[in-house]
Amino acid sequence: MKGKWILRGAKFVLFAALVAALLSLVVMSLWNWLMPPLFALERIGFWQALGLLVLAKVLFGGFRGRPGSPLGWRGRMIERWAQMTPEEREKFQQGMRGRCAIMRAQATERKV
Repeated sequence: MKGKWILRGAKFVLFAALVAALLSLVVMSLWNWLMPPLFALERIGFWQALGLLVLAKVLFGGFRGRPGSPLGWRGRMIERWAQMTPEEREKFQQGMRGRCAIMRAQATERKV
């Protein structure tokens, strides 16, 4: 049983390494094809491309998981809506209409 998990972990690490290598080659190829002619930048190597991938992940994606539903706030709103009674739904809709009316009035005041 324990060997099964080790084998699974080894397969995951191998797959992750292959994906990282493939993405690094793609980034390196695109960089070396576009950046030197357009911006007179130097060509990069494989390890620099991998570094760019990691940097982009840190800056734009982070390393945290994505908890909750895959739809994010929309999924949570759909679940909440499904659990509401008809009276609660009507009250919610009235509140949203009121907010939209206030925003419309503010927008027309700014235009004038």
